[in-house]
Amino acid sequence: MTTDATPQDSGRPARPPAAPGATGGGGEGGRGSVTFVGAGPGAADLLTLRGAAAIGRADVVIWASSLVHPGVLDHARADARIVDSAAVPLEEVVALYEEAARDGLDVARVHSGDPALWGAVQEQLDRCAALGLATEIVPGVSSFTAVAAAVGRELTVPEVAQSVVLTRLEGGKTPMPEGETVRGFAAHGATMALFLSAARSAQLQQELLAGGYPPETPCVVGYRVTWEDELVLRCRLDELAATVRAHRLWKHTLVLVGPALDAEGKRSHLYHPGHFHGHRRPDPVARRALRSGGAS
Repeated sequence: MTTDATPQDSGRPARPPAAPGATGGGGEGGRGSVTFVGAGPGAADLLTLRGAAAIGRADVVIWASSLVHPGVLDHARADARIVDSAAVPLEEVVALYEEAARDGLDVARVHSGDPALWGAVQEQLDRCAALGLATEIVPGVSSFTAVAAAVGRELTVPEVAQSVVLTRLEGGKTPMPEGETVRGFAAHGATMALFLSAARSAQLQQELLAGGYPPETPCVVGYRVTWEDELVLRCRLDELAATVRAHRLWKHTLVLVGPALDAEGKRSHLYHPGHFHGHRRPDPVARRALRSGGAS
């Protein structure tokens, strides 16, 4: 790998056909491409196979060393140009996209978690479209599912919670749309995953309580989950701010809250013998019991 020059064409693998979901120009004889790769929450082995392949065929790999595990770079070609975006503004990244359009290069833009969530991806997609670059988004494992896995919990327990709200505390650097508030979402009593909010944990706790969650509502605080220095903490909602402050957490931290985090599992209808779908016929007796509400 090289960090200071664009690789030469000699020895470069042939550019593969665009993957399903790719849009725009590019491909053989095109004007280059940009693939936005979700690297997952931390651990390098949570990168998807498609994400690894995108990095492996890229002429230029743009990654943020402050958020993405360096192990994902093991998939890059030896002659790939590696660019750390942690300390550069969007304009410098766009300059690389302009170079890709001009020279027909494949770029892998590696984001932490899943690019669809707080990844500043849309503004990059718009610029790629203006440049005529082919684009593809490779989804990644999000930190909220990694935290749920770390504590061994389902977030949608039947009859307890069937919705998950992904949001952040209002009042930060990026304005929230009117009507989107933690207090308003909390009124639903569903499972919530709160990103980018730990630095104002006292306000977060206050808004969640004001929205209607009882003080004893279970919470999970996850810091750099799946990284080598991960920290996972459980507490009640009325202990949330104190827990966050006690461990001096303010970034790389996600909070889960909701009754599903300690509720006993309820039987799902999906695998009940009385339930049917395209691959299974129901047991008649179990079906009658299920429909009457007397299933066990």
